[in-house]
Amino acid sequence: MKLTHILAIASLATAFGATAQTAPASAADRAAQQSASTAAPQSDGEVRKVDLAQGKVTLRHGPLENLGMPAMTMVFKVADPKMLDSLKDGDKVKFTAEKVNGAFTVTAIQPAK
Repeated sequence: MKLTHILAIASLATAFGATAQTAPASAADRAAQQSASTAAPQSDGEVRKVDLAQGKVTLRHGPLENLGMPAMTMVFKVADPKMLDSLKDGDKVKFTAEKVNGAFTVTAIQPAK
């Protein structure tokens, strides 16, 4: 009789373990997986103004597909103010823009080749 109980407990433990492993991911887990697997695309732009004091850059850019935005000129916050150190008006750049805490933000920027 004890062997039967042990086998039943082992079967239940295996079943619960499999269920725990296949349980759906939380919304936060899915968002993290999605952002890691689908990085925002880079866009072409031209620096129109650099505002070091405010941590902002004005860019004339092509369409931003990930933000559903047509080509235009607009001001962006930058994720890291150090990004602005090497920029000057007229520079051609490739950049990534995302909506961060409700603000359009440049998260990566580099000179265009």
